Amino acid sequence: MSRTSPTLFAFAALALSALPAFADARTEAYVQTNASEVLATLNDPALNAQQRTETFSMYMDKFADLDAVSNFAIGKYSRRFTEQELATYRKAFRTYALAVYESELDNYRGEEVVVKDSVDRSDTDSIVNTVIKRQDGKDMDVRWRVLTRNGEYQVVDVALNLDGNLIWLGIEQRAQFIALLDRANGSADALITKIESMTADLKASKRN
Repeated sequence: MSRTSPTLFAFAALALSALPAFADARTEAYVQTNASEVLATLNDPALNAQQRTETFSMYMDKFADLDAVSNFAIGKYSRRFTEQELATYRKAFRTYALAVYESELDNYRGEEVVVKDSVDRSDTDSIVNTVIKRQDGKDMDVRWRVLTRNGEYQVVDVALNLDGNLIWLGIEQRAQFIALLDRANGSADALITKIESMTADLKASKRN
């Protein structure tokens, strides 16, 4: 699977260019607090690799709605999988997504997370733009898409600077997974096998 796609760049740029209004201060504060905790986990020298992964996963489970992200990543196929297939896929996706987020955010270690600004897609859907300050001066931009449900906030996508391009991880995963399912006649087993293989590759890369 290719890592990036011009279509993804165009989709993300179009989506963001249409955003109106500023998000409320509580949404920004939510991202500020939780993103700072995630960053602190990645930077904590008292944690060994396993402890850091476990703590990071705990924060991300609270911070992000991984079931919503997993459904988004397979689009129409979320209604075509059986309940058992969907449960198995979600379990595999969670493991993979956490590995991806930890791997990518690990490259974004820094001193602090600072909220730059934010925009609303709707009353319950906001984009919060942050910058991670670093001692070497190479500050990094990270964007967080936050949904509000029953007064609770959760992140449903993160945009990181990958290879010089700001990429929404959920959008990229969706493009990859749906393309695979289209080729495999909607086979959940084919997708789950591929996700497990990608997760193993990520973990092997981390060990090396």
